[in-house]
Amino acid sequence: MELATILLRTAFMYVFVFFMLRLMGKREIGKLSVFDMVISIMIAEIAVISIESPDRSIWATVGPIVLLVIIQLLLAYISLKSHRIRTWFDGKPSVLIRSGRLNVGEMKKQRYNLDDLMTQLRENKLDSVADVELAVLESDGKLSVLPKDKPAAGSFNASETRPSEEDAFSKIRFELLPITLIMDGKVMDENLEKLDKTRFWLKKELRAKGIRSFDEVFLCSIDHNGKLFVGRKSD
Repeated sequence: MELATILLRTAFMYVFVFFMLRLMGKREIGKLSVFDMVISIMIAEIAVISIESPDRSIWATVGPIVLLVIIQLLLAYISLKSHRIRTWFDGKPSVLIRSGRLNVGEMKKQRYNLDDLMTQLRENKLDSVADVELAVLESDGKLSVLPKDKPAAGSFNASETRPSEEDAFSKIRFELLPITLIMDGKVMDENLEKLDKTRFWLKKELRAKGIRSFDEVFLCSIDHNGKLFVGRKSD
């Protein structure tokens, strides 16, 4: 009788945990952030306790798991609305190598040793730090590497760019990802400062695309070539 109870609980918890993880979103299936990993581990541990203790009420397991999922969904929603909170939970990318030079201070801060770095470089078919234009440790722990012998994604012909734009956009030349200027209607002023641009310039660019207010924009970013991407909330 006890074996049958354990088997039934195992089948139930499998279906229940599977449903909960799907409810938390596809992000849970891929590479996890630290916060997502903690939630997933706790759900798995609670599920195991229920299976190993057949005399314990199944609701003593279901309740905590549902609470964890609610917490995760709530924080995911808040993170979607707040760039600061999202950065606090997920972290920010860290530049470890720039123009063939190690950023020793950042490596110490991230507790990232040379053995780990060289392993990641070899996985990217590079055997020397001098061959790296840019290496960024992403928030999920993956190392993104841009070799020197490949033209940077942000390389551009100076003759095709106005002098004033060249000075501004050269500051984001070595960024692997586009720089976000607006997220969910909120202007990222610190990123505008990196480009030596103002809200007036941004509003002028948006008006050229038929957008009159920052509130209409869900996402606005600028790539290495200075090209603006705009996604409306209504799209």
